[in-house]
Amino acid sequence: MLSVFLTAVVRKLSARAGFAARPAEDRYHQTTIPLGGGIAIFITLMVFILGATVAIKCLPGRLNSLVQTANIDIADFLAKVNQLVVILLSILILFALGLWDDKKHLGPFFKLAVQFAVAITAAFFADVRVEFFIENRIITSALSAIWIVLIINSFNFLDNMDGLSAGIALITSSILFAAAAISGQVFVGGLALIFIGTLLGFLVFNFPPAKIFMGDAGSLVVGFFVALLTLRTTYYHEAESRRAYAVLMPLLVMAVPLYDFISVTLLRISQGKSPFVGDTQHFSHRLKRHGLTDTQTVLTLYLATLCTGLGAIFLYQVNLAGAILIFTQTFMILAIIAILETTAKNDKSGN
Repeated sequence: MLSVFLTAVVRKLSARAGFAARPAEDRYHQTTIPLGGGIAIFITLMVFILGATVAIKCLPGRLNSLVQTANIDIADFLAKVNQLVVILLSILILFALGLWDDKKHLGPFFKLAVQFAVAITAAFFADVRVEFFIENRIITSALSAIWIVLIINSFNFLDNMDGLSAGIALITSSILFAAAAISGQVFVGGLALIFIGTLLGFLVFNFPPAKIFMGDAGSLVVGFFVALLTLRTTYYHEAESRRAYAVLMPLLVMAVPLYDFISVTLLRISQGKSPFVGDTQHFSHRLKRHGLTDTQTVLTLYLATLCTGLGAIFLYQVNLAGAILIFTQTFMILAIIAILETTAKNDKSGN
């Protein structure tokens, strides 16, 4: 509800201030749409995360019944407060970077440098990292930083059509929430619920036809938060299971966003273009040129993401044969996407 309210307010203020995305050759939208949705997303996340932190830290006595019901270990949570501060500062920096870029159009290398600095800091000082059976903290932090930057830019790339980036973030976060709930992770699950509610509120105004865009101020924060959930969720318990392949769950959950990011990057490079310069060669644009409406295109990608994600939820429960089947299913879904892209590319009508 807060996200809906803030998005509505920001939409009006952005329109009055002229803070908007205007039609351009490298953009699909044909009308002027207010920017600033990222402001509503950022404020909503901050209000609830900070509010919950203050409540648990300062009012433990009054929250005893709630804490006991939710099975929250106060001491464990308070031990994570310093990590949470680093996470919030990381979100703040990325939000500021994105808002600056929305207004001034910064160079890609400067944005990448800031993203890597934030990612390394979050990985090393806030444990936003995956150990991946590697004991060296520096190595795991570096690998995790690369993953964080990859996911940030994947969702930045996905922000190319109404409701696409926020909707896929909502689906992937819901799947990660299910994984966290299965593992009994209250801290990560709570963050996921706040994020899911925030995205739902924003989608009220961003689902096709969009009345507001999130801009880079939103997509950078959304990408970081999804990366945070993928890295902080536990998929494998060595004491309970020998199915180490469960740690690959994020690859399945992120299959569609990663496919779009990698395919578009390779396509731009093959054409001699910078991979960081926007265009209308994303999978979503190809589907639209093939005759689908904006809503049909977005729902198609939602369904594809949901299909790969549902299989990922059960990865930790199946044996090796089952895991191979789930990965094969994901590959087949991506193959269908590739076939649709090829068909659209060979459409002789010129549309």
